[in-house]
Amino acid sequence: MTVFHEGTKTHEGRHRDEPLLDRGHGFQYAMLTAADIKACASELGFDACGIAPAECFPELQFFREWLDRGYAGDMTYLHRSADRRADVRHVLPSARTVIVTATNYNTNRPYSTEIADPHRAHIARYAWGDDYHDVIGARLDVLLAWMRDRSPEPFEARAYVDTGPVQERVYAQYAGLGWIGKNTCVIHPAMGSWMFLAEIVCSLPFPVDAPSLDQCGTCTLCLDACPTHALVAPGILDSTRCISYLTIEHRGDIPESMQPAIGSHVYGCDICQEVCPWNAVAPRSSDPVWQPREAWDGVDVSSLADRSQDELRHAMRGSAMRRAKAHGLRRNIAVALRNVHGSGARSG
Repeated sequence: MTVFHEGTKTHEGRHRDEPLLDRGHGFQYAMLTAADIKACASELGFDACGIAPAECFPELQFFREWLDRGYAGDMTYLHRSADRRADVRHVLPSARTVIVTATNYNTNRPYSTEIADPHRAHIARYAWGDDYHDVIGARLDVLLAWMRDRSPEPFEARAYVDTGPVQERVYAQYAGLGWIGKNTCVIHPAMGSWMFLAEIVCSLPFPVDAPSLDQCGTCTLCLDACPTHALVAPGILDSTRCISYLTIEHRGDIPESMQPAIGSHVYGCDICQEVCPWNAVAPRSSDPVWQPREAWDGVDVSSLADRSQDELRHAMRGSAMRRAKAHGLRRNIAVALRNVHGSGARSG
């Protein structure tokens, strides 16, 4: 993949077709533009890129109330970083813009809601392939390095892939990459919601994109379909009731009252995205890094239960599923096994 232009260079070290700027103290490279950044992002494999202003948007303020309601559960790190999450300028005081990227991970496999086999083990689509933190992080690092090389002036920046104290969905909305749907996911009008988001918080000023407008309308399919009623209102998720939280973030035993609704989900849940009309025609990704690993592709719960801890650890290596660790996955498999075979099933 070519990111840097390979044209002939002059003796000054610039490309022959690259214009120069005269700022009164000698010639410099051409100004870095928003179009440049988006073009480079596309070459690196990002499916969309937009730019939002680094401002304190009204949507950012609800996060504190969400925490106060107890919806974060055991995710105490969210409380510790709440002040910084209120505004990206608390992360980078010099921030002027937020460059947001989106990457489609929707691989060519049926949705869990389309599979009639009750024994099929369900794993959240984002975790089928390689760890997106590593893959997207590497691409984002290249993009930022390219920006620094291209810019005629130094600048401050922070790059994050789902791990920084940034409410990335809000900035994605204001960068024009989609609106925050009733299922709390960012929904792109062409790509749907199967997107990894990442961002570069930057001190450089760029022209910003128009924010996306809500297009969910009166649809409530995601709220109606949630097995655990975790979507307590449009756009509001009680994580403590969410299958993804219970099977990934929650430590210890899953509450017995919640276990039946988990069904055969052994890692995460996609139901609220699968029923979304915007995902009915979502494009498929052919990127090899997101394709399902053989260990998870079409596997049933009993087969997973028969695997040793070492086999599970090996299959999880380099995967986002490491978040739950092998013993967490084993716990989830035991719950799913009881659900599909009855309470007398072996626990593994």
